[in-house]
Amino acid sequence: MRAGWLALGLMFVGLGFIGAFVPLMPTTIFLILAAACFTRSSPRLEAWLLNHPRFGPTLRAWRAEGAVPRRAKIAACLGMAVGFGLFWLVVRPGLWLGLTVAVAMTVCAVFVASRPSSGGQNGV
Repeated sequence: MRAGWLALGLMFVGLGFIGAFVPLMPTTIFLILAAACFTRSSPRLEAWLLNHPRFGPTLRAWRAEGAVPRRAKIAACLGMAVGFGLFWLVVRPGLWLGLTVAVAMTVCAVFVASRPSSGGQNGV
């Protein structure tokens, strides 16, 4: 089982790394998932992620209080809006598929916006 959690954690780190450079691809959620996988497989890699100078503070805030930095909330919500706009223009879905995707993205955006901000501030 440990090897499976380790492989999954490494895959999430890779996706997070790609997300740091590719617009509209998330980074933080993949690193949160990687840290959770490393908790079950590699304390050394978990410590590396939690102590990383760039990503560590965000991961520790998430673990401590489920907090998301304000800039990350704004970026996530804007990314979802742009992603939906591109989906609507390129795929041209039918009404029901379009509404289903819009509702799913809205639920995700509301969840992100409802998390406390790092530093104890609430909201977007």
